[in-house]
Amino acid sequence: MIHLGILLTQHHRLLSVAAMLDLFETANEFCAAEGCDEHFEITLLHTANSKPVSYSAHPIYPLQTAPQQDLILIPSFASNNLPAGIDANIECIPWLQQQYRNGAEIAGFCTGVFLLAATGLLDNKPATTHIQSAPAFARNFPKVQLRSAEVTTFDQGIYTGGGATNSFHLMLRMLEKYCGPTIAVRTAKYFAIDMNREQQAYFSTFQPVQNHKDELVKTLQQRIEHNFGEATSIEELLSEIPSSRRNLVRRFKAATGVTPIEYLQKIRIEAAKSLLEQTDKSVLDVMLHAGYNDLKTFRQLFRKNTGMTPTAYRDKFYRAQMIELT
Repeated sequence: MIHLGILLTQHHRLLSVAAMLDLFETANEFCAAEGCDEHFEITLLHTANSKPVSYSAHPIYPLQTAPQQDLILIPSFASNNLPAGIDANIECIPWLQQQYRNGAEIAGFCTGVFLLAATGLLDNKPATTHIQSAPAFARNFPKVQLRSAEVTTFDQGIYTGGGATNSFHLMLRMLEKYCGPTIAVRTAKYFAIDMNREQQAYFSTFQPVQNHKDELVKTLQQRIEHNFGEATSIEELLSEIPSSRRNLVRRFKAATGVTPIEYLQKIRIEAAKSLLEQTDKSVLDVMLHAGYNDLKTFRQLFRKNTGMTPTAYRDKFYRAQMIELT
């Protein structure tokens, strides 16, 4: 019997917890139907300051009296204020550290990976998180080997998963380890989950950092955003800005997290993605609109940023949009 603890953190996302319960309860039913013992004894765990929430008939314990677990799941946060989410759950950190020292494996889901990283248990280990939260994660946890494009990671008893439906892929990975491939595949079929998703980069949307106070950097950001299609080089956009190139690049990266060249590339790729999603323009026309004039270079940069070719991206998102409109 595997002792599975679901940590009901303060501000946890209800859907994240519901998905965990649904999948592991279903896996237990499949095990019972095949004549074997249930594989997971599910326990709900809460902090001293949080109000316990009853989910079905599973036992619930405060952390202070909770039994040792074999596997602990940290759900995603409902709030986008992730530093506040960590502060509200500060008492979980030493408890998770102790559980891990005692042999428990720990899994962080989506933005719940921020709390897991705050324990230090992810230092020098690979991790992923919600693709939109990856820049903030990288800034806050530089010792973690962030692999934002990956759907799941696992190293030395620590699991992490990307955003939203990627959580199911992380749970299936655990099922395969603890219950074997038969139960994992059967569960995947029941929940209609494709087991071969290998990356989540194509779900990302570049969201430029705007809430800094460097007016010089803001000027360059605006020039890039307004002229990305016509500019022939980043040097053209840097001209007439009263600062040396070296100083401006340093300030730009400090304020936005990327260099001016990277910023220009990301703005251009977002423009290309928008056209591929919303129009039937040819890939050549999309390339030219985005400010590129070499198809090979455009395809390479597009794949680097999204994990797929422009044509494959259109097939995934433009067709889905057309179905919704019919």
